[in-house]
Amino acid sequence: MSDDTGLSQAEAFARIRLLRSPNIGPVSYRQLLARFDTAVAAIEALPELTARGKKAYRPAPTDKIEREIEGVIAAGARYLFHDQDHYPALLAELDSAPPIITCRGNLALASEPCVAMVGARNASGAATKLAREFAKSLAEAGLSVVSGLARGIDGAAHEGAMPKTIGVIASGIDITYPPQHEKLQEQIATEALLIAEQPPGTEPRGRHFPSRNRIIAGLASGTVVVEAAPRSGSLITARLAGEVGREVMAIPGSPLDPRASGCNQLIRDGAVLVSSPEDVIELLETFTGAPRSTYRVAEDATIFNYEELSRLEWGEAKASGDEADAIARLLTKAPIGVDELIRQSGASSAAVQMVLLELELSGELERHDGGMVSTA
Repeated sequence: MSDDTGLSQAEAFARIRLLRSPNIGPVSYRQLLARFDTAVAAIEALPELTARGKKAYRPAPTDKIEREIEGVIAAGARYLFHDQDHYPALLAELDSAPPIITCRGNLALASEPCVAMVGARNASGAATKLAREFAKSLAEAGLSVVSGLARGIDGAAHEGAMPKTIGVIASGIDITYPPQHEKLQEQIATEALLIAEQPPGTEPRGRHFPSRNRIIAGLASGTVVVEAAPRSGSLITARLAGEVGREVMAIPGSPLDPRASGCNQLIRDGAVLVSSPEDVIELLETFTGAPRSTYRVAEDATIFNYEELSRLEWGEAKASGDEADAIARLLTKAPIGVDELIRQSGASSAAVQMVLLELELSGELERHDGGMVSTA
């Protein structure tokens, strides 16, 4: 399951099982590993962590994980864990970075400078041609072009950049979507790089696409939107890029074409206007972590201190019963920042995070972008 040293087969299996267990997402997964050092120990501790819940907690069945691993192997793919050497460094900066991905192809592409290109599925012929030409020039300049293998702009970007392109899909690594991109997806998997977060056999669902979009934005130091409607997945990717401090760029279009209105709005809201591949290359070659675009850059939020938790004894991090109840009462359906919960409750950061972890494992908490939480 793993090509890197330092991770035993038993621990790799336990990590997959931990992440596939009910109510465990990227944040709770990393919290559990920080506290218990290994996934084996974390799984053993789950019954105690969820003791306040209304029903007994059951981790993912081992036979289900065995079938998943068989599916990954059958697809010619491999697992990549968040703390392994080849895990993409920019993606790892996200607090919500996927702890485990499956991939096929040349992983080195994700360690080179990357640019994301996204846009409309029902793109105009002119925009499709432009995306293909942009991607070709960017790839020739040494940038790996990241996109989502959707129809329209995504497909054109992959085709133009081949073989220096990364496809991120919303399904399992063995599922092709959309069907008309079967040959393109296989070409990317064999000549470039294909990445999936979902387990093999998973058909794409609506909720999977925003998760895919955060990976696209996270892999790249900048995102270029070629053509997009006002309400589209492309704008979600742009927003996510802005929230994690990456460049957001947009190609302007005719005000008479509704497919260009999303890009024009992005520019009005602070995205950098680009009209040539050279504009993109110049921005990304001089990127130092402080984007010139001002599009929806998130306000500072309290990020969980994993090192602090790993130093604490379990009793120190755990809140008292009354304290835990008081923290839980502050939560509503309206998202609130974790930093605000700490301020209002007067409890330590570690105690608040432990209460939130227990609530999440019990299915009573939902996490949102920007360090926000609410009741589920």
